[in-house]
Amino acid sequence: MQDVVPDNARPVARWLLLLCALVFLMVVLGGVTRLTGSGLSITDWRPVTGILPPISDQAWEETFARYRQTPEFREVNPAMDLGAFKGIFWLEYLHRLLGRVIGMVFLVPFAWFLWRGRIRRDAWPKYTLMFVLGGLQGVLGWYMVKSGLTDNPRVSQYRLVAHLVAAIAIYGYMLWLALTLLHPRQAASPHPWFGRTAALGALVLVTVVSGGFVAGLDAGLMYNTFPMMGDYWIPPDYGALEPAWRNLFENMAAVQFNHRVLAVTTFCVIVAYWWFARRQSLPRRLRAGTTALLHTAVLQVALGVSTLVFMVPIPLAALHQAVALVLLTVVVYLCHGLRRA
Repeated sequence: MQDVVPDNARPVARWLLLLCALVFLMVVLGGVTRLTGSGLSITDWRPVTGILPPISDQAWEETFARYRQTPEFREVNPAMDLGAFKGIFWLEYLHRLLGRVIGMVFLVPFAWFLWRGRIRRDAWPKYTLMFVLGGLQGVLGWYMVKSGLTDNPRVSQYRLVAHLVAAIAIYGYMLWLALTLLHPRQAASPHPWFGRTAALGALVLVTVVSGGFVAGLDAGLMYNTFPMMGDYWIPPDYGALEPAWRNLFENMAAVQFNHRVLAVTTFCVIVAYWWFARRQSLPRRLRAGTTALLHTAVLQVALGVSTLVFMVPIPLAALHQAVALVLLTVVVYLCHGLRRA
């Protein structure tokens, strides 16, 4: 049984795809916020009243005074004046505002669909879960920011990656439901390539997560050569931390090396996947999807190398993060199609 009343699949799917686009924008804006050092500019979390920014001069002075109490101001930006503070404040404010907008774009149409009876009652929990996950994502975002407002003037890379993974999970969940509404036909069993495509998706996700640790540690600012890391294929400080597992998540050299290896491996696997998929009997839209996967992977590798070599310029780094989500989108599209082809 479909989740929606017949003839209402496309309106509900378009609504879900709009939410996907907003979450996509949210992830990219969050990356820009981190890259510009704006994420710690707002030192409190007011989900309702925080929708209004400072308006008067006094309000700005009070907001800036709270920022001056943070370790980031004392250790990173001690010479910052009010004008410069406003520059970083507005990016973080827009990031939080977009989160509230996403909540309203979800809640109002959802209530309307329920009132009009366009979503079946037994499917309500699926959509309610989206809203709950979105609210928890806001809590997780504040939990991440809070880690940089205590003794260390930077957020925990663990919390940053958790925030990123949660956003990807919400995005993928909504995208899957939208695709199910647009392509409801389901075969008796998945296509033989579904399993390997799901495995490829897991590899892409692991690579993206490793990139989150690179971002969280600013590990892209060291060893800015490719394919070698300076004069080395394997950095000499790869295993500098004890116990050994900490190197996977806290050692800048090791984190960057691991991301390089995962990225190159993922690219090679995608090329092989595309090569052999050409010989498979796939629907036209899925054949187009495999081609899109290859093209996106080529672009992503080019962006990744360029971001590294040019020492993480903000436009390239933000685009690199955006295309990573595009790559995941293509993989989800293929997995969904092969699950039902």
